[in-house]
Amino acid sequence: MLGSAPGLSGRWERLEPRPRARMLRQVLHAGLRTSFHALGRFVASHPVFFASAPVLLSILLGASFSRYRVEEDVGSLLAPKHSLAKIEGNLVDSLFPVNRSKHALYSDLQTPGRYGRVIVTTRKGSVLDPVHVDTILKLHRRIYQMQVTVPASGLNSFNYSFSYLCLPDDKNVCIIDDIIRAMEEIQSARTSNRSVPVLRYPITQLADGRQAYIGHQLGGVQGWGPSGAVRGTGARGEGVRSARALQLTYYLQARGGLMDRVASQWEKAFCAELQHFAALHPKLGLYPSTSSSLRTDFQFSSVLARRPLLASLGVCGVLAVLCCSMRDCVRSKPWLGLLALLSVTLSGLTAAGILNLTGATYNSTYLGIPFVMLGHGLFGSFEMLSSWRRTREDQHVKERVASVFEDVMLRFSGSTMLHLMTLGLAASPLTNMEAVRLFCRTAALAVTISYVYMLSFYSSCLVFTGYLETGYRHGCFCRRVPKPDRLDSKPAWYRCLMYTRYQDETQTANPPHGVGHSHAHPSNPNLTHTHVHTHPHTANNPNSHGHGHVANSTHAHPHPHTHSNASTDPHPQDSHLLLGCVRRCYGDWITNTYVKPFVVLLYLVYISFGLMGFLQVTQGSDPSALVAMDTTTVLYTRAQQRYFSSYSPVIGFYIYESAPYWNASVQRDLLEYAKGFQRISWLEAYLNYLSDRNQSTSQPRENFTRTLRHSFLREPQFAHFADDIIFAERGQGEEPDVAASRIFLVAKTTENKREEMSVLLDTLRRLSLTSRVRFLIFNPSFVYLDRYAAAVSSPLRHSLLAVLFLLGLSSLAVVEPLVSVWLGLTLLSVQFGVLGFMTLWGVELDCMSVLCLISALGHSADCSGPLLCGFASGRGESRTRWVRVALERHGVPSLQTLICYSAALVPVGSVRSNLTRTLFRCLTLTAGCSALHTLAFLPTLLTFLPPSKSRGHRPGGEGQRQEVECVEMNDSTRVVDQITTV
Repeated sequence: MLGSAPGLSGRWERLEPRPRARMLRQVLHAGLRTSFHALGRFVASHPVFFASAPVLLSILLGASFSRYRVEEDVGSLLAPKHSLAKIEGNLVDSLFPVNRSKHALYSDLQTPGRYGRVIVTTRKGSVLDPVHVDTILKLHRRIYQMQVTVPASGLNSFNYSFSYLCLPDDKNVCIIDDIIRAMEEIQSARTSNRSVPVLRYPITQLADGRQAYIGHQLGGVQGWGPSGAVRGTGARGEGVRSARALQLTYYLQARGGLMDRVASQWEKAFCAELQHFAALHPKLGLYPSTSSSLRTDFQFSSVLARRPLLASLGVCGVLAVLCCSMRDCVRSKPWLGLLALLSVTLSGLTAAGILNLTGATYNSTYLGIPFVMLGHGLFGSFEMLSSWRRTREDQHVKERVASVFEDVMLRFSGSTMLHLMTLGLAASPLTNMEAVRLFCRTAALAVTISYVYMLSFYSSCLVFTGYLETGYRHGCFCRRVPKPDRLDSKPAWYRCLMYTRYQDETQTANPPHGVGHSHAHPSNPNLTHTHVHTHPHTANNPNSHGHGHVANSTHAHPHPHTHSNASTDPHPQDSHLLLGCVRRCYGDWITNTYVKPFVVLLYLVYISFGLMGFLQVTQGSDPSALVAMDTTTVLYTRAQQRYFSSYSPVIGFYIYESAPYWNASVQRDLLEYAKGFQRISWLEAYLNYLSDRNQSTSQPRENFTRTLRHSFLREPQFAHFADDIIFAERGQGEEPDVAASRIFLVAKTTENKREEMSVLLDTLRRLSLTSRVRFLIFNPSFVYLDRYAAAVSSPLRHSLLAVLFLLGLSSLAVVEPLVSVWLGLTLLSVQFGVLGFMTLWGVELDCMSVLCLISALGHSADCSGPLLCGFASGRGESRTRWVRVALERHGVPSLQTLICYSAALVPVGSVRSNLTRTLFRCLTLTAGCSALHTLAFLPTLLTFLPPSKSRGHRPGGEGQRQEVECVEMNDSTRVVDQITTV
């Protein structure tokens, strides 16, 4: 019987769980909107304070730039912070420090604090030609004799040469590369008319009988074999016919603060000397590199991007002014576009001041932070301006600002929370990449300050421009606009410049509420309703009102139109250009039945290409891919990849525990591990030494160690192996044990050198887990390769999971569940597309691209979130109608944001830097994918997918029911009680 009564059934439905959750969301919405309404009134009541306080605070904090510091340790930024390779590197340094090596160093194995390195190439011929050998040895002597003066002037100045700074050998002579000794032998033989010694590759034998690996010192080698390429895999290799490149390395000591400054000056003098020498010998190409080259070239991107960033700000300012302008000179707000950029700039200056005061350092990855702030700040400013234009013009400025806060700030605060959630979790200790962590920490601080400044500085500017509009002053020149009767006598250009509509014209065109349209009541934040359950046909039907407005009262759902000229505008030429295009053209076109299949097909193509790129994602662990173009690091890396890619870097094979080397099975295992590599092994040389002397290789421990110490290592050609063995003393009178040792391995590689090194690292590590001999492998490049993909991608996964968790949690109390589902799917789709398309565009997955992907989560939420909320808030009518309404309200601000944001990226694309190129491509794809979802995919999919618009729409006898609603409208000038039939 209860079910037969429509009114009672509606009341019983409210007791079900789902309406209870909906009621909770309504109560929370009402409370939050009331709080923002009060905040808006408070800001509008004190505009001078809220406009001046951020400016003064920014100026005070901006004075802290005297503490500006640049990050010195770039390696710690770009390498995983916690990795097994770093632990292994520390163990290797403790066992075999660089200063302990007294015979030979391998330039791509040991990385001391300071060094100078140069690749010498020939334009024509071979570096082993007599004329080039003489020139290279001349260069070597000039570098050897080069001096630097520290301090540069004064009585305490001293001259330091390379012989004072170098690493000495056991004879206190500087350790130099073996290729220099080989070239000196060749030059000496030619001078004395003796036969030239045969130079073999990659392992050659020097005059003292010592075998030396020169694969990392001689490049572009052609051998005497049938094919011309050196292909020997034995211990000595084949003879070298010609070589196109040669690499020299000069190691320096830095034993303290003074020596470190001297070594730094020597590196600068080293580069200057090479530049001068290259000018004197144009037939040679010189590509220098020092220990500080990576840091200098990495930070040089910030220097190159200064002017383009200013150009971006200027272009964005011009477009922001145009986006805020209208034909109506009074209602036009061009200054708000510039003030929005000023608000973003002030927040950036404040954040930079806080960083300076806290002792933080800067690096070039921070170039992406201004664009994070710009996208979020422009979104908030355009949303506030759009909401301002939907308020009633006969209200007081304070009420209009309060209405704007009530309408916009809930969504803007939600998008800010999404930004802070994604950036905050990526800035947590869970992130293993220091560059990502520092960027996200700084970006979160900047977004927070930008949000506060948008609430204070920009809102107060909106108050000032509102008073200008109330006083009918020109939006640009702030001059009072004359009435139409006085404008008739002015020239045409003046009438066009001063065109506006006075309130009396509007009232004549649109009669006041209650006069011509007694069924519609005005929207006012201060409306007090005696009925809170207005009929759905009148509260939510966009076609049932002659005039719509935003619902700032206690209605559960907003009205689709917002002011008296929303849908039946008698002056369509006064509307904003983009708003007019969306209202009269684009909204009807994108929701057309014949256009929808093509949009769905476009989305399928989007997913297909995104999947194609997603399956081809590659990791970019090379630090040189993040430095400025045409710098010493890039040129050196290109030369090294071109001439020295035949072999991998020297890999250290370290046996860090005592092992029974005299055991035949252990010897077989170690020889098997090194099989297939070019190797420099003391154990292999020692076993061959024993075999040549007809001694057994399986001897008792004492005999094995005694022969090793007193016979093998005292031979001149084997003396250098003493650097590779550490002996541990036993009891008195006993032979010491071999506590640790090392051998050197070099693998044959192809063009994909870094990928092959990563596979080799994983293979040898798995082998070390099952081997009887405890060993590890290390090369300095392993620090960047070791779990790099996991270290780079984990912040993105954590941020994405955090966003989905936040959306799921908020759907329980704040946001409609379907809105959270749609927003989560949109974020996943945008991320998937950006990741796939950036791979197709040639962008690797490195720390910079991951930073862009993390910021893309917030940017796509800014663009698509308001559209989804606007669509889901409506009840009744058709989906298509509410899609058009959502596009008018929120699609236009998103479009304005995307236009200004994309234009600001254009100057950055011209910077000659790999880092800014990655930044430009990723952010451009983020803007493009966000625009496609906000303006094309979502408007189309929402017309035939949930949420439904029929909920709460019950036709029948309720259609004739009438309710009387008492409305009290508070204005600054009057209090009016109206009885309106609804």
